[in-house]
Amino acid sequence: MHTLDQLRSGQLKGISRLDLSASLEQFPEEIFALADSLEVLNLSGNRLSDLPKDLHRLHRLQVLFCSNNHFEHVPESVGRCPSLRMVGFKSNRIRELPAGALPPRLRWLILTDNCLETLPEALGDCRELQKLMLAGNRLRALPASLAKLHKLELLRIAANRLPALPDFLLQLPSLAWLAYAGNPFAEAGAPESRAPDVRWADLQLGEVLGQGASGIIHRADWQRADGSNEAVALKLFKGQMTSDGTPQSEMAACLTVGQHANLIGAIARLIEHPQGEPGLLLSLVEPRFSILAGPPSLESCSRDVYPRDWRLPFAQALRVASGIASALRHLHARGVTHGDLYGHNILIDEAGNALLGDFGAASSLPAAAPSQHGLLQRIEVRAFGILLEELMQRCEVPAEHAAQLAELVRRCQQPQVSERPDFIGLDGALAALREGHA
Repeated sequence: MHTLDQLRSGQLKGISRLDLSASLEQFPEEIFALADSLEVLNLSGNRLSDLPKDLHRLHRLQVLFCSNNHFEHVPESVGRCPSLRMVGFKSNRIRELPAGALPPRLRWLILTDNCLETLPEALGDCRELQKLMLAGNRLRALPASLAKLHKLELLRIAANRLPALPDFLLQLPSLAWLAYAGNPFAEAGAPESRAPDVRWADLQLGEVLGQGASGIIHRADWQRADGSNEAVALKLFKGQMTSDGTPQSEMAACLTVGQHANLIGAIARLIEHPQGEPGLLLSLVEPRFSILAGPPSLESCSRDVYPRDWRLPFAQALRVASGIASALRHLHARGVTHGDLYGHNILIDEAGNALLGDFGAASSLPAAAPSQHGLLQRIEVRAFGILLEELMQRCEVPAEHAAQLAELVRRCQQPQVSERPDFIGLDGALAALREGHA
């Protein structure tokens, strides 16, 4: 994190990224002295409510973060920045997104956790848009112009007030990661969990294993009613809005899908926490497992980041793909979409055993719109096709399997959503490939 003193003294001349959190109420004019080098400007965690009208003087600026400020509108000066491609105004008080605030080269827009009730039709003119994050607003409708966003790959509209999921979204040719839980249409008729409840008093809390946007995961010992002990993972939710949606939706999805060999599944729901915090007991992952990939970067936008020159044996890659296809078949059969099928949410071991986790973007198939179920499932098939392609690019595919796998990747990613295979077919095809390669 940089300081105002560094900025004002000229110490930061020539930097490409500025991170400044200093309870600012006004935009520091000294930032313009960095115009010839500044590409990333992070002003999150201040008290700003506006930006200067001549913000476009930062002619090299590509990324702007203004989360956790006091903005009630996205300033129109943002739309005049010629190189800007990523804009983030998460957790403000934004009620208005003017059409003029949309930069011409916009690829990634984050307006999570605000007060938006409407969106401008001009949003559909942002033809380069790949990621649109709108969870935690007050939207009752989406502009029909979004049907023109043929490059849109990730859409977060969870925890809004949408009475129905627009059909045009389900035809977007590039959409692969969709989260919509917490809207009226998604809550009505959602499947109920049959998972047991576990009392806080029956748990012995251990060390922290990890934490993410929605909660903290501890190791814990669970004393069962018969006196036996079981080592588990306990996720305590923070109760905050994430970019994907709410902890309540994540919990509901975890408890609905239950157990599967390729899922980090929920065992039970926590009750009687002293502070009333919600929580889930999860299967404890063995230390031999590691994360398949890193999350997307500012540069890669919608694609995971893999270590440079990282390779894996074909048999291992095939087993990973087969396991994940089986897990998604299980989820879809229980009326749930994962919404975030990425390598960075998958753990693997050296044998190719794979575990899919992180249900923060999961959603229940809308009970009132059964005609949409197949398309929603096939949106997730595109995400799987991207994952399969990434795996095949990082192994030596035997010549006898190359054409079949290339065709599978093509079918999963084809722009006609309804023509993609489902996970029943994918699971069967990959299981057959594994048998043929054994």
